[in-house]
Amino acid sequence: MIRFLRTRLQQGTRTAPFPGTEPVFPERFRGRPIFDPTRCDDVEECRKSMPSEVLRVDPQGRPHLDLGACFFAPEEADACPDGALRFSPEYRMASNARDGMDPRTGEVALAGALDRQSRRLFGRSLRLRSVAAGSCNGCEAELVALGNVVFDMARFGIQFVASPRHADGIVLSGAVSANMRDAVYRTYEAVPEPRLVIAVGACAINGGPFRGSPEVGDGMPADIPVDLWVPGCPPHPLTILDGLLRLLGRIEAPVKP
Repeated sequence: MIRFLRTRLQQGTRTAPFPGTEPVFPERFRGRPIFDPTRCDDVEECRKSMPSEVLRVDPQGRPHLDLGACFFAPEEADACPDGALRFSPEYRMASNARDGMDPRTGEVALAGALDRQSRRLFGRSLRLRSVAAGSCNGCEAELVALGNVVFDMARFGIQFVASPRHADGIVLSGAVSANMRDAVYRTYEAVPEPRLVIAVGACAINGGPFRGSPEVGDGMPADIPVDLWVPGCPPHPLTILDGLLRLLGRIEAPVKP
């Protein structure tokens, strides 16, 4: 027992000091993608070589990025031979709106707090029910990591619960396969109103690599309103946590990437 206590004291505090300090990521971390159109000679050729639809072109022919469709894969950056697309260490990407992750202005519309009435009802805590609706389990692994000693989501009053009837909202991951579509609706309807909906990962947002398949619904059903969109494939735990805290008003100051 003495040896155990000594070892524990030597380990010190392992919980990340978040928010308040900037996290340090390894060099291989791929955060928010940035596109420089001046370094791209042939946008359409780059798009053809990309595994995702992260690079889009508006009706005026101007290229822009769609973070919700991004796989955060090195192949996406490699598709632009002149280095027009690169990944930054920026982890703050969660938004209240789907088009908030389509930064045609070069900036992401980061999530804002719920209205005052909703925050009064939910208080400073959330109980959430996770629904894996046809996922590879990558997003679920990051959601599970939120409960470990490093990220410790519970210190902010946020916890996952076993029943939607005990939840304030649902966290959906996966492309919503045909076999899980009914389960998604049943879980959503079982959460008492007012309820929150959080879409986590490229599959839940856009269908991910399975987009267009007859076996999936290309992400969150259009008739279920979403309060928070968290891009990533999978998203880093701090990306999810940052979005949740912004939703609760715990991180109030807007941050420009």
